[in-house]
Amino acid sequence: MYDQNHLISRLRAASLGHETRNFAVFPARASVTFGELFAGAERNAAALVAMGVQPGDRVAVQVHKTIEAIQLYLGTVMAGGVFLPLNTAYTTAEVAYFLGDATPRVLVCDPERADDLQSVAGDAKVVTLDANGAGSLTDAVVGRGGFEPVARRADDLAAILYTSGTTGRSKGAMLSHENLASNSTMLKEYWQFSDHDVLIHALPIFHTHGLFVATNVALFAGAKVVFLSGFDAGAILDAMPTATALMGVPTFYTRLLAEEQLTRDRAANMRLFISGSAPLLVDTHEQWEARTGHRILERYGMTETNMSTSNPYDGERRAGTVGFPLPGVEARIMTDGAEVPDGDIGVLEVRGANVFQGYWQMPEKTAEELRPDGWFITGDMAKRDADGYITIVGREKDLVITGGFNVYPKEVESLIDDIPGVLESAVIGVPHPDFGEAVVAVVVPSSDALTAEAVAAALATDLAKFKQPKQVILVPELPRNTMGKVQKKALREEHAGLFA
Repeated sequence: MYDQNHLISRLRAASLGHETRNFAVFPARASVTFGELFAGAERNAAALVAMGVQPGDRVAVQVHKTIEAIQLYLGTVMAGGVFLPLNTAYTTAEVAYFLGDATPRVLVCDPERADDLQSVAGDAKVVTLDANGAGSLTDAVVGRGGFEPVARRADDLAAILYTSGTTGRSKGAMLSHENLASNSTMLKEYWQFSDHDVLIHALPIFHTHGLFVATNVALFAGAKVVFLSGFDAGAILDAMPTATALMGVPTFYTRLLAEEQLTRDRAANMRLFISGSAPLLVDTHEQWEARTGHRILERYGMTETNMSTSNPYDGERRAGTVGFPLPGVEARIMTDGAEVPDGDIGVLEVRGANVFQGYWQMPEKTAEELRPDGWFITGDMAKRDADGYITIVGREKDLVITGGFNVYPKEVESLIDDIPGVLESAVIGVPHPDFGEAVVAVVVPSSDALTAEAVAAALATDLAKFKQPKQVILVPELPRNTMGKVQKKALREEHAGLFA
């Protein structure tokens, strides 16, 4: 039934013959077995094909986190389509860009947004799926089933995820069946996941971390997930006594540390806490170990590569580092075309089966960042110590990562600069105890009437909440070098203690 070159066959392999075992359990609804999960995926695949989806067609999805959304992801891959998840916080104006660039065959969205998104959907068929798993998509899958997965090659696309740079347009990272399957296989083995595991799944599924790490690894292992709609400290703590693993971002851990119920006894059944998507403070590492007896395993990845490095499962998990290159992944730290000595800082490059196929419809950008011999230039500044542990020390450009989400300053600056009373602006990321980094806008007014509150209010309707500045600072001028370039490094240093 399942072609072994197909991502879906490898997602299904561990649960074949175990149809009645639970895949997902929920705080407030009936559990879903592996058999039910994949039967629903087959119905979704059949429905998508009936809507005109052909191999290689994109299926854009901006929906709440539900098991039906997971079945839609699996169904898209079964149908030979390319899954294109979109952050639920994106505004209509932001979604319009992705739809115009990716030209999907189908757009699946929340019913409450259908009218707005229909106006920017172009030729895409708009169907709906709400937070309860209901909508016109759900109606369309009724009575379907028995779908035979469409044949795909290892290098055919399975997904496109849009990622932000620091300038220009958002880029669609093209991920193949082999990119995703190879990474999940390796992570399952490296982090020692098995069908005995119970993973607390509280991450969003429009992001690499929640979809291609948490979900895929659980499926590859035949593991059960406690499926939460989002971060809920109480629900996570309730799940811990019978769960074995948690994947999270630094915000998860700082918020859980604020809960009195987080104790060594409550975490006694857990075997693994993983953190990524943003830097984890050394202080958070130390507090977590003191409270729970567990040392968080920090890893590093990008939308373009999935996971590339990890602290070891067995061995020292060194706070402040992202560990070693994962099996099958090469890493090097470069400056001016040569590798730097241990301890020196350079740009991290990685190579392996996990590295993406390039940027959608951006051959020139692909050529800039993906070398002909397969090395991907991450743009992250890093160093390696004498023991081989890699530390990310910053970014070659000014990308801000807040709560695990990428924000490129130019987009925010362009909107601020259009506000009446603004002369110019600089958007930076500064350390934040909860989000890793916070977006901060430093603004030079052209009018004495301008207020920080007015700037924030003007951004509220056109910018996803995670991109909106946590603070707006009005200043008489921006620091510049002799060439007139704004010195963002100086701004970051000046405001580094803003949220301390």
